[in-house]
Amino acid sequence: MNFVSLDPALQPLIESYLDPTNRALLAPVLNALGADAAQRLGPLAETADKNPPVLEQFDREGERVDAITYHDSYRELSRAAYEEYGLSALSHRGLHGWDDVPPHLVKYILSYVFVQAEFGLACPVSMTDAAARTLRKFGAGRFEEVIDRLTSVDSARRYTGAMFMTEIQAGTDIARTETVAERDGEEWKLSGRKWFASNPDADIILTLARYPGGDDTTRGVGLFMLPKVLPDGSRNAYVIDRLKDKLGTRSMPSGEVTLNGAYAVQVGELERGFRQMAEMVNTSRLSNAMRSTALMRRSVNEAVAHARKRVVFGRPLIEAPLMRMTLLPLQAEAEAALGMVFFAGDALQRADAGDATATQLIRVLTPLAKHYICKRARHVTAEAMEVRGGRGYIEEWPDARLVRDSHLGSVWEGSSNVIALDVLRCLRQQGTHRLLAETMTASLEAVELPEAGDDVRTLLHRWEAITVRGDALLAGPGADAEALIGRYADALAQLVMATLLLTQADTEATRDGNFRKLLVARAFIALNILHDDEVAPEALAHLEQIIDGAVVSRDAVASPTPVV
Repeated sequence: MNFVSLDPALQPLIESYLDPTNRALLAPVLNALGADAAQRLGPLAETADKNPPVLEQFDREGERVDAITYHDSYRELSRAAYEEYGLSALSHRGLHGWDDVPPHLVKYILSYVFVQAEFGLACPVSMTDAAARTLRKFGAGRFEEVIDRLTSVDSARRYTGAMFMTEIQAGTDIARTETVAERDGEEWKLSGRKWFASNPDADIILTLARYPGGDDTTRGVGLFMLPKVLPDGSRNAYVIDRLKDKLGTRSMPSGEVTLNGAYAVQVGELERGFRQMAEMVNTSRLSNAMRSTALMRRSVNEAVAHARKRVVFGRPLIEAPLMRMTLLPLQAEAEAALGMVFFAGDALQRADAGDATATQLIRVLTPLAKHYICKRARHVTAEAMEVRGGRGYIEEWPDARLVRDSHLGSVWEGSSNVIALDVLRCLRQQGTHRLLAETMTASLEAVELPEAGDDVRTLLHRWEAITVRGDALLAGPGADAEALIGRYADALAQLVMATLLLTQADTEATRDGNFRKLLVARAFIALNILHDDEVAPEALAHLEQIIDGAVVSRDAVASPTPVV
């Protein structure tokens, strides 16, 4: 088994977004990881899920140690993620043959394959990456050694990172943060309680605290770097009160932490602490969407494997018409999500290079992807589990773990309502619904495939309508906009994904002579945009080719999608 070869959408997207040099460097490590994730890392993840970490608060002498003990399976997974594949380092240093930092997409692609084996560990990996990015951006050159160790692949040197934001009364409403910072010479001491802290024994923590003289808004909250070990080698002054008993991500610890005058170093400008922390949060939010996409892909793989093997009433289950209609939307959702992750990752690359339009795009694409993809992962994993029937509900199979883990994406780094309101903020501040419409419309107008003409006109019509709808949303009462933004964000995300599927279909048909992606695009448009089951019969007829990534001829797409 190889998770890369099982994915029909991955390689064509890589060809579309990465140049030949980057593709050549990526290919060997990606193929190695694809096999490793399926054959070694997947079983390790199942074992780690069943053997969660344990907190030892005191040693046998009664001294406070707050040591977390991990199962060997999790330790091996950590070595693979941080050291062998360097997932937290890929946005910061050259690895795997790259002399310089590879494109952001390389990290997202490799992480997407890794997460199909292990989801929980990807959270501290992402936070480690994001902590290094945040310290580099706002640390004014003060944290070079810390950044070097956060991005190291050397087992003797590497650090892991975390962010402690959530308090009992201050999850969404950061202005209510009660943790306080007091001056201690050139540095600070922090006191307070963080209620939900993942990777609580991280080496480097970024956290928020109120500073003297700050107001009662988010501008009164500063950003601080808190090391686990002090410069003199002693433990910092905070304790882990307990670990959380979670629905999913059981392999990775989350806990409650109390800061007792903990040593901390200020990061950036005090009054901009929340905005600076938002850089870390937004990076993690995009990773959340990527991880949810990976769960979709793994769950679809499991459902397809079962449907092909299971014989019911004398024929393989995959030949049953209703089962085909069950599998097709799951496949289309997984491919649509992956296309959006690629597009967002590429936009982030261009934004980091100074592209102002890309900066606006990634600002809205990040919450859009997190809002829609993470929530849809719950549906896709649950439907895929049901394909396996009673077996899927049993923990010996991976389906139940995938379902449990899938619920995290919609909660972590802001629940769906919080994320939807962030989309609304983007619309109000920058009119990004219009920017998306302009960008997607330009892509659709560049489609040259004659067979896609009606599909293009369908989506162009929908972009006009959703732009008008967005304008009306912004012009109406504020309370109405807040009430309706969740549904609007979903519709906007679906339209982005439909457009990306169709433009990729144009690329693959022109470049490879393969019309497979056009069938996928039509299925997604029919089921998610037009809400009509009857306009994608050709996709159902060619389901095996869609699943396997086989070549689909031009004749198979002769029936156009009607314009609505």
